[in-house]
Amino acid sequence: MLKSKTFVKKTRKGGVLKVVREHYLRDDIWCGSAACGECPQDKPVLDALPEVESSLCKCPHYLIPDTNVVLHQMDVLADSAIRNVIILQTVQHEVRHRSGTTYQRLRDQSNNPDKNFYVFTNEHHRETYTEREQGESSNDYNDRVIRVATRWYNKHLQKNRKDGDAPQVKVVLLTNDRENREKAQKEGLLAYTVHQYVKGLTGNPELVDRLAQVDIGESTDSDIKNETTGRILFPEHLPLSQLQTGIKSGRFLQGNFMASRENYLEANVLVHGDDSRTIFLQGHAHLNRAVNEDVVAVEILPEDQWKCPSSMVLQDKEGDEETADPDLGSPKSKTNAIPSGRVVGIIKRNWRPYCGVLQPSGIKETTRHLFMPAERKIPKIRIETRQAEALQGQRIVVSIDGWPRNSRYPMGHFVRKLGEVGDKDTENEVLLLEHDVPHQPFSQAVLSCLPSMPWGITQQDLACRQDLRALPICSVDPPGCTDIDDALHYLEKDNGNVEVGVHIADVTHFIRPNTALDQEAANRGNTVYLCDKRIDMVPELLSSNLCSLRGKEERFAFSCIWEMTKEAEIVSTRFCKSVICSKAALTYAEAQMMIDDKNRNDPVTFGLRGLNALAKILKRRRIEAGALTLASIEVRFHVDSETHDPIDLETKELKETNSMVEEFMLLANISVAKKILSDFPSCAMLRRHPQPPPSNYDVLIKAGKSKGVDIMTDTSKALAVSLDQATIPSEPYFNTLLRIISTRCMMQALYFCSGTLPESDYFHYGLATPIYTHFTSPIRRYSDIIVHRLLAVSIGADKSYPDLLDKYKSQALCNNLNFRHKMAQYAGRASVELHTQLFFKNKVTEEEGFVLFVRKNAVQVLIPKFGFEGTIFLKSQDGRGEDSPFVFNEEESSQTAGEVKLRMFDRVVVQITVETSHIQHQKLRIRLVKPQVPGFTIPPVESSGTVEPPVKKIKT
Repeated sequence: MLKSKTFVKKTRKGGVLKVVREHYLRDDIWCGSAACGECPQDKPVLDALPEVESSLCKCPHYLIPDTNVVLHQMDVLADSAIRNVIILQTVQHEVRHRSGTTYQRLRDQSNNPDKNFYVFTNEHHRETYTEREQGESSNDYNDRVIRVATRWYNKHLQKNRKDGDAPQVKVVLLTNDRENREKAQKEGLLAYTVHQYVKGLTGNPELVDRLAQVDIGESTDSDIKNETTGRILFPEHLPLSQLQTGIKSGRFLQGNFMASRENYLEANVLVHGDDSRTIFLQGHAHLNRAVNEDVVAVEILPEDQWKCPSSMVLQDKEGDEETADPDLGSPKSKTNAIPSGRVVGIIKRNWRPYCGVLQPSGIKETTRHLFMPAERKIPKIRIETRQAEALQGQRIVVSIDGWPRNSRYPMGHFVRKLGEVGDKDTENEVLLLEHDVPHQPFSQAVLSCLPSMPWGITQQDLACRQDLRALPICSVDPPGCTDIDDALHYLEKDNGNVEVGVHIADVTHFIRPNTALDQEAANRGNTVYLCDKRIDMVPELLSSNLCSLRGKEERFAFSCIWEMTKEAEIVSTRFCKSVICSKAALTYAEAQMMIDDKNRNDPVTFGLRGLNALAKILKRRRIEAGALTLASIEVRFHVDSETHDPIDLETKELKETNSMVEEFMLLANISVAKKILSDFPSCAMLRRHPQPPPSNYDVLIKAGKSKGVDIMTDTSKALAVSLDQATIPSEPYFNTLLRIISTRCMMQALYFCSGTLPESDYFHYGLATPIYTHFTSPIRRYSDIIVHRLLAVSIGADKSYPDLLDKYKSQALCNNLNFRHKMAQYAGRASVELHTQLFFKNKVTEEEGFVLFVRKNAVQVLIPKFGFEGTIFLKSQDGRGEDSPFVFNEEESSQTAGEVKLRMFDRVVVQITVETSHIQHQKLRIRLVKPQVPGFTIPPVESSGTVEPPVKKIKT
């Protein structure tokens, strides 16, 4: 018998296509029961008289489980006590679509002759085929199909008994769906929950222990089981009312969940209200389904259960369904343990769309897949899609829908496709989305706020500004800079003092409060700099033209002017709105050449020399006060003019002029901070840098001791002195490595509103100054725009508005700016990683590096010439390493293989390639060349020279 299904679908071109699918119904599909005398089957699968010891169903019977029973109770169905099971085609197809792992296990049971599992193709049997009714949901339809098949089996076996004297074999429907069960019972069917049925099996009481419990209550790591081997349940999240009560009483702490990038089984919770307090989490049960940046409630564990971070680098294996925690290496001494806890509830989910790729499935035609996020801090996500084949090798976007207690991974859905893996434009899009960088074109409403062109300065403008166009002003910036925020001037006065001016682009003249342009800039927060592009905070007409202090063009500025002695002592400070005309837009190198050229004595060159001399005094004074000189390596890519692919890479060279500009920007920011705080003590936008908690310095202190160097961290001054003294003549790069590690010990600098914190918390630790703000970059930072507005009101150059003086709204704005600033930094680093990977594509390069960290199963190596780190795995990720020659010594933090010992700061030679064997996750791979370890290192290739690059001073 032939049935047809007809439906219409829309084509890509907008047309309508009629689709007819033929569905054949047959009469020769047998029931599979040896008790049936009607079906002419050679080898029936189901026993003629199944023996089951049950207090609930005492007659011989077969089982028909519904889809959810198969999905969630596979451990019960796989037990040897459960036999003679009818798997309907409807159930099998749905299981295949929803869980490839469970489907495979179901097939294994069907292929096991001892289990008597029979697959009945009910959708092609004439008497069990059922059409979907109009308006019927898919779930209700599947439930009805299962009931129809169960009813048919009961009638068929009653009517066609082979032995009329034998007891009739019944068919029992197992379903935990109450509505489906009640309907089945009304139709005269035997229907039970799986829990009722298993508890009634008197001959197998131990089977109850294998039931997946819906409400398990509290759990420990050992309680968690895998959904492929049993119902995996995480501890239950407490309701919000209990969490709030617990937080108020102090039983629970609230904070931001920050997953580890190096170990997917570890995380920290940053406690709200206490910047220096973190709670350490380890293990699946204690992480308890929290996702990076969720706001969670944690309970502190008893002190004897505290742990320390593992020394292993651990990533979630592809396709790994296990939740049993591997041995992460517990501390030999509890003295290393830190306050540890467990997540007891989620206060706020901060899920977002995630970019990544589909993990290839081993089940053909399955619609259920694992999605691997590009961000390692995010767990894999289960999604259902019927276009998996088309999405292989593509970057896609997926959203999380929920994370059930019984799921190893969160559940989500496909959102959209971005493009091919490895394509530069696609990967740029990924990193912008992953870091939540607003990068859509500016709207028409925003563009309508811009001034009409041609634009010029009028007499009316000059009447309310100081005319500084005659001063020898110049700007000094990186090469290629078009958004020039700042310029400087230097003049000697008749009284023997000097006048120094910092002139900042007057962006607030063009961006008025509460306009569409202002709101867009506030949302974006800052300009984001990638290796090959710039995502502007404001439209290009402002950023690269009207606001940019370009050479020999008249521009509006906000000026901070000091009278100083030649020993850099400030005599007076004044602020004014001004009109300037920069005499030269210089690069750092050009300015340095002018200073060094003794034959040049023009006003700009004279001014640069004066500024440079003062800057050296200011810097020395800052360092004496305890300011830190930290370090990181910064690289610059040279790109092909046509393809825009990186063709060369170099480290950025720092000159005296870099430091010269930095010193006067810092001085201007401090001067403005003092001014706006004095006039607006409760609503000034300032920037603070909290002192790191002592535990942050553990890795730095340990690193110093490994070379016999003591690092003092009591104050920023003590740390600065220790770093200055930490030198080893035979290892000239040692001090730089220590400063790089010091940078990672620091807390994040934050914007805040002065009325929300006590004055003692205003301190900027890195700069060793009691007060600080950002004033000098309004083209690329919205915080500076707010500071300009406050300063303008303070000097009577502009009017105030309500939001500017509202400390609660100001703090909310600060929170967004802190987030955007952090994401911009991460996006910039990700762009460097992407371009580094593109640079090394199809290359094999050898280079010297330094061991930065020694882990239980790996060493992390810094390659200074190229400014990136890589991990050399010495053992398998579970840390066993039976095939590895290396032995880890936790006490001295070393890896030993024969006579070779790898410790922090050791020089190594590594080979750098791009790992392309897995198209989904191309990445840089580094392998050890020297020191040579038989059976582990690889043979050297022609070596390239080693260049130890200059190190970028960190601006804070």
